[in-house]
Formats: sequence, structure tokens, C-alpha cells
Amino acid sequence: MPSAREHAATVSWQAHLPHGADPQALDLLAAESLPRAWVKHFVEAPERPAFCDTERRSLSYRELDRRSRTVAARFAAAGLETGDRVLLSAVASIDLVVAYVAAQRLGLVIVPVNPAYTRREVDYIIDDLHPSGAIVDDVERADWMRRTGVVCKPGVDLADGSEPSLDRATRDDLALIAYTSGTTGQPKGAMLSSGNLLASAEAVRVAWRWTADDRLVLALPLYHLHGLGVGLHGTLTAGASAVLLPRFDVDQVLDAAAAFDATLFFGVPTMYARLAASERIGELARLRLCVSGSAPMSADLHRALAERAGQQIIERYGMTETVMNISNPYEGDRRPGSVRLPLPGVELQLADGEILIRGPNVFRGYWQRPEATGEAFTEDGWFRSGDLGTFDSDGYLRIVGRSKDLIITGGYNVYPREIEDVLRQHPGVRDVAVADLASAEWGETVGAWVVISEDNLDESELLSFAADRLAAFKCPRVIVFVDELPRNALGKVLKQQLPTPA
Repeated sequence: MPSAREHAATVSWQAHLPHGADPQALDLLAAESLPRAWVKHFVEAPERPAFCDTERRSLSYRELDRRSRTVAARFAAAGLETGDRVLLSAVASIDLVVAYVAAQRLGLVIVPVNPAYTRREVDYIIDDLHPSGAIVDDVERADWMRRTGVVCKPGVDLADGSEPSLDRATRDDLALIAYTSGTTGQPKGAMLSSGNLLASAEAVRVAWRWTADDRLVLALPLYHLHGLGVGLHGTLTAGASAVLLPRFDVDQVLDAAAAFDATLFFGVPTMYARLAASERIGELARLRLCVSGSAPMSADLHRALAERAGQQIIERYGMTETVMNISNPYEGDRRPGSVRLPLPGVELQLADGEILIRGPNVFRGYWQRPEATGEAFTEDGWFRSGDLGTFDSDGYLRIVGRSKDLIITGGYNVYPREIEDVLRQHPGVRDVAVADLASAEWGETVGAWVVISEDNLDESELLSFAADRLAAFKCPRVIVFVDELPRNALGKVLKQQLPTPA
């Protein structure tokens, strides 16, 4: 139990509200669940555009309602029922959005799976979760997932059926299980309720002044909570619209912003670094708001975007287990490398430097991991983020480190233990330590320090071994062969003493 707790009296989510707004009138869970929040726009603004893509295909709220009803009926006719777990592994598309909305309306529990995952990683999730189906856009990955049950493409190529009961989810019903790696080396499924997801979507809607008039350029993947829990959920909850891009590309983002008269862009620092390096960076000035998250942004990059594009980037801080927690203010000083205010509904405090979080956005626990769930919370119900922070004299929070062993590369979380466990499976590896390496483009990259037991083991063989078992973003970018790893008297590897790569 943390011994010393620091409350920042000046840090209150109420400062996110527009001037004159009554904080007592804000109810993040008034709609009760995500589907019920979305249905409001189906009814009140059916002709409003919801989504479009770069091929000029578009979807109104009326069409999203109609098509999601049809797809939900297909899911039900195939035998899927409320509470069934379904994997989702595909790039962003209008068909995928329809399938996802249909699944939420039926009460299915979606499990996002990165399309970059290898079969080993996918098999682990299937064995841990025992899902009832999968939505997947790749033939090979569809074969991997066949044993789950009902497998379909994002267009849901299943037989039609009669419409089932829809939009019955409550705030307490499980809506999403997002897998996050852990210090044990085995990924854990974070269970998020419809209320958790709704609370976060409503919080950013209020804090960022997100309205039905906004249009988001959405280049973030929908198998990641940044794209799904912020971009997609936020768009639908606000009754706004979004331009879907299948992947991030500088020119496509700027072309879409111009062609569709966009007002918003959300990204990670790696994306903003590539935008800043483009001769077209000035075009970003047309947007009302740019938000960055998933990793800290450097002061140099923050300054470059301000000078070259006139954009004062809002940085925000979130986690798989809590979706969105803290954001720099819409009105006020947006300081690089800091986040200012807990989002509406979120409580925050420091305990011996660790950031503790409480609120309607905080998950219920890890799938079938009672011990890990217990360790994640204090006795009085605060979630231990594993991140270390400090408040400055103005109440700005700066994240200064991590109590958990974690690498953030390009916005993705990588836990060294998982990589170490994979590399140790190679018969030529006697010992290994994985740690972060600084990168101007990615923020951090993965490095591996290896003690070998076979003289003929080289870097290319080990990298190939890792690539067969790990998603590309988890694979080491650099391998350093060493005679031994630095350890303390208790045998713990001293990662700060690992030699710098040549």
C-alpha cells in the first residue's frame, strides 16, 4: 500500500468545461451505453454524414443504422449471442465500422487483434479467451482463426436473418477485451464495459469541444484503443463524422483534410514527426485541433509544429485499462511533454510518485487473472497506472518514468519480458535482456543484449527467429552480443548498465 499520497488541489477536471458550464449538469453515463448514445443520432440526424473514405464512399447515420441492423441479424442467425467474444483483426474501412457497430448493438464482446500479430500471438489469445468468432480481412489469418467458430470478412458475408433485439447493453455490460502485454511476459485481457468506453468518449467530447460539425481524419488503426476508443467512439458519440484511412500516410492525411474540409486529426508523435518533416506541413493549419497521445511528444517537435503549422498540439494520456485519463486544456497553456487536467469524471493522485486513477473510465479487471487484477488496484479502489509523475507549481503533470518495465515504440506498448521469453527459446541463446533505445522517429525502439551459447549464431538468424514469433513492432531493431549481462547481488539485470550499441 502506498505510504504517501499527494493530492494536487489545483487539478480538477471541471476546468475542462466551457466557461459558464455547470459541472453538476454533466453526466457522462446519461446515455447508459455506447449503442444507446449512438442511436440518438440515428434518430435525430439520420441524413448527417457519419463516415467516408478516400474512394468517396460515404455512410450517413441513417445508413449506418440500417446496415448495422442487417449485420447484427446476420451475426445472430449464425449463432452469435449477447456476451459472446469475437476477435476483430482488420484495417479500417466502412465495412469494418458497420460490423463493429452491429456487434456492439447486439451485445457482442469485441476483442481487437493487431493484424501484425504472428500465429503464435493469435493462438495465445484464442486459447486464453475461447472466442465464438472472428471478423478478419486476411485469408491466412482467417485460417488461423477458423477454430473460433463464426469467421467472416468485415462485410460480414453471412446469411441474412431476422432482426434480433438490439441496443440493450447497460453501463455494466462487457463490451471490449483489449489485450495488453504484462511484466509476466504473457498478455492479459483488459475487460472494458460499455460504461467505461462511453465515459471516455463523453469526456473527450466535452474537453475538446467535439461537436456534430467536426470531421476527423482517422488514420489510427481500429484494432488499437487510440483509434477505436477515441477516434471511432468519439465520432459516433458526438454525432460527428470521420474520414477513414486504411493506414497513416503524410500525403493522404493532408489530402483528406483538404478534400473533406476536416477539422480534427489525432495521431502519435511518430506521425507528427513525419508530418513535420514534410514540405506540406503548413497545410495542417487548416485544422481546428490536433491531438497527440500514446507516447510523450518532445519539446522540439511541439515547437516545430507550432512554428511551421500554427498548431499547438494537445497532448493527452491514456491506457488500455482506462482509455482516456488526462489532457492538456483546450483553453489554456498546452505545455510540451506535460498533461494538465484529469478529463471529466476522472480522479487522479500520486502515491510515492506513481499515478493512481479512479473514475467511470477504469476497467473492471483482467480476463481470468484475479491475482493480476488484485495487484492492479489499491485497497481503496485506485488503479495503479505503473507510470511515475510529478506536478509542477502550476499543477501540470509530467510523466517522468515507469515503475513497470515498458517500451513505447510508435505508440505501441512493448513489454521486454515477452521479447526475452521468445528469444530464450532459441537454442543458441543462453541469456538475454531487452530494453529501450532512444529514437527520434519512434520515441523508443527495442534493443536486445544477448549472451550466446553457439559461436555461429548471428544477428540475422536471431532477428528472423523473432520475426516468426512476434509482431514487427515488438522485434528488436538492434541486437548486441555480450559475454555476460550486468547483474546485482540478487541476480537482477541492471539494464541501466547495458553497453551502448556501437
